[in-house]
Amino acid sequence: MMGNLKPLEIVLIIAVVLLLFGAKKLPDMARSLGKSARILKSEAKAMKKDDEPATTADAAAADQAAQQPAAARTIQASPGDVTSSRPVSEAKPTTQS
Repeated sequence: MMGNLKPLEIVLIIAVVLLLFGAKKLPDMARSLGKSARILKSEAKAMKKDDEPATTADAAAADQAAQQPAAARTIQASPGDVTSSRPVSEAKPTTQS
């Protein structure tokens, strides 16, 4: 369908988008769309990594991490963007005595 658009139609669509949203908001919208795409991509990689079987090196790293106190982690939307970082809350395992 996109291959059937003529240059005049593309210019008309761009003009309508500029009139609706304004030239000042378009870069912000594109920036937020890029941040969302990066977050989605990193979450998809994390889900794939969770599905892979654990190796012995991963088990050793997990043992070391369990022995050390956990530091607060943050997720940043983009490098250098500290305004949108948020703390990550992880489920803590409960031990029964």
